[in-house]
Amino acid sequence: WCTNEKTAMEAALGVSFIGKRALVCMKHVGLNVAADAFVNSAMTGTHGGLVVLVADDPSMHSSQNEQDSRFYGKFAMVPIFEPSSQQEAYDMVRDAFDLSERVKLPVLMRLTTRMAHSRAVVVPAVPRDENPLSFPEDRARWVLLPVNARRRYNELLAVQADLQRLSGASPYNSYRPGDRRGVVACGIAYNYLMENYPEGCGRTVLKISQYPLPVETLRRMVAECDEILVLEDGQPFVEEQLRGLLDESGKIKGRMSGDLPRAGELTPDNVRAALGLPAAPVADACARVVPRPPALCAGCGHRDVYEMLNEVAKEYENSKIFSDIGCYTLGALPPFRAIDSCVDMGASITMAKGAADGGLFPSIAVIGDSTFTHS
Repeated sequence: WCTNEKTAMEAALGVSFIGKRALVCMKHVGLNVAADAFVNSAMTGTHGGLVVLVADDPSMHSSQNEQDSRFYGKFAMVPIFEPSSQQEAYDMVRDAFDLSERVKLPVLMRLTTRMAHSRAVVVPAVPRDENPLSFPEDRARWVLLPVNARRRYNELLAVQADLQRLSGASPYNSYRPGDRRGVVACGIAYNYLMENYPEGCGRTVLKISQYPLPVETLRRMVAECDEILVLEDGQPFVEEQLRGLLDESGKIKGRMSGDLPRAGELTPDNVRAALGLPAAPVADACARVVPRPPALCAGCGHRDVYEMLNEVAKEYENSKIFSDIGCYTLGALPPFRAIDSCVDMGASITMAKGAADGGLFPSIAVIGDSTFTHS
């Protein structure tokens, strides 16, 4: 358990350097914090297997944005896995470690909210022994001086064709011909697609759970289908590339075309509507269930702090209170309405400092102990 995502990523890279395997976990906004180490880990490459597991949060259930980490994987030019089921998530971790050691690159494994908040029976595999201690033969690529980094970047570019070939042959990607209505289903979206066709789907379906995109399979699909609906939980990562690379006819449908909502989670229901199927029956909400917005717990010490801060703030004309991420962010809600900002983890002190430098007085920061350490 590390101070922040950057230090966690660096610790995992250190494990990889000595030939052993490491998996580092974070959510999507955490990958922003780890981006320096993550992108450069593609430049150093790996020795022992390294898997970066990131949970994205479409609909922002507990996050400040709903960014899609697949863009980070493409940006760093590393393989990406995106499971469509719990069993696949289990199997993928093992295969991701093997792939990492084969291609000498970290592997990004991307989950979304619904996959992270679900469970199922999985069939376990036989445990494997820990890797022995060993060291990279080419130590120069771990020293990113410009002369080494330039050589290493060319090597990273050279391996991209191999990564695409591996993706095209991956057991996690599959193409099933059907009628001329095509569907590209990415990760958990494949689960939603099949949930809407319990008797079997007659459409042409391309399931994508390993990236980079299987371009040749996509070319075949574009040639064989009159229209293609892209189902992906998150931003239009695949749809955008399809439109740019292959589509000259307007046949690509998805979040960008308005067939699926541009923001928020993918669900079986909005997938059903995009497929042109009649809406499933919906039960009315129970009238006896009262909305219960989050609130500070009874007896929480933050209650007293915010009451006192509000009293002090009234004594000054321009006082502002900069909050950080944690349950104390609830100070923005009634009855306190005590805070003026919450941007990212660790930002309250630095925002208050910037405002003070600009002439604000008093400039007040609220931050928790773990968040303080994080920054």
